Amino acid sequence: MADVSTTVIAERREEVKHEKLGTFNVFVQGDLAKSEVVVLTVHDLGCNHTMYHNFLKNPAMAPLMSRSAWIHVDLPGQEDNAPDLPAAYTFPSMSDLGAGLICVLDQLKYTGNVVCFGEGAGANILIRFAIAHPKRVLCLTIIHCTGTTAGLMESLKDRYYKWQLEHFEAHQSVDNYLVLHRFGYSASHIKNTQNVPELESAVKEFVAKLHSTVNAKNLAKFVESFKKRTNIIDSIGKLESKVLSVTGANSSHNHTVHTLEKAMNSAFKPSDKMVEALEVEGVSNVLEEKPAKMAESFQYHLQGIGLVSSIPMPKRAVMRNRTISMEEADIPKLSGTPPKTSPISCGTSPPK
Repeated sequence: MADVSTTVIAERREEVKHEKLGTFNVFVQGDLAKSEVVVLTVHDLGCNHTMYHNFLKNPAMAPLMSRSAWIHVDLPGQEDNAPDLPAAYTFPSMSDLGAGLICVLDQLKYTGNVVCFGEGAGANILIRFAIAHPKRVLCLTIIHCTGTTAGLMESLKDRYYKWQLEHFEAHQSVDNYLVLHRFGYSASHIKNTQNVPELESAVKEFVAKLHSTVNAKNLAKFVESFKKRTNIIDSIGKLESKVLSVTGANSSHNHTVHTLEKAMNSAFKPSDKMVEALEVEGVSNVLEEKPAKMAESFQYHLQGIGLVSSIPMPKRAVMRNRTISMEEADIPKLSGTPPKTSPISCGTSPPK
């Protein structure tokens, strides 16, 4: 039976069942067989694949969308209006999720390579995917990604908010924690930013979904998994694909982002040009505040490895080593067609 939801473009939904990791709800946009580029996404905490909709429907993404297909992965229990995960279910570790994502490509019968695109916890998972399956990844775009374990204070806060999610389902302090994680600002400090209308709109939509379509108990399990993440910096040298690392200059995640970028730069020779670090002045959440320029940088990154060469090269903003200043961009409100649902059964992915 078809799911009813508001989408950017036609989107079909598949259920990919992994015998150990659980059920992934996967949303496919475009034709995997005919597109020049296939992009694999994973979402952040408190979100699912719909967190990328505003970005993908920005007019600046139109040339790329017409040439690409997107595989959006909703982690177990994180889809809209999800039922409670079974009481005995153990949410997978970040490492297991990264390694296990290959099941999605296998069961969609997609044998080509992918571009990885993710933010926050989703970016962390995708780096692990690229380390586990380097031959399947063309390049990565990671936004606000951390490569270290959770510090003591982060662990204590996560434990407290996880308890509130499990017992109260929704609470103002939980909202503030997730808003800070997702946008780099607490809701009370948004008025101090340069992009108040964009952020206020995005935060309002985010909090509304937290209270209406997100299963709080399932989210608590995801938060716990992220809190227990292992260090990926020690393995970062196993990456074989180029990385675009993005953060906003006003983001609270800058320190952890810079730590990961430093580790990547140390792991590779400068002549390899494996890492491009992009810090956007005057913003916290680049996807929501500057989607047009994020699209430009993403396209430039793809063209730098020889992809989507048929799209005219964007006029790149003046950039120094880490910082780029971007213009304002409107986010239009569009709607599309509801996706079709088709179940897929699968076990563990065959060994690579």
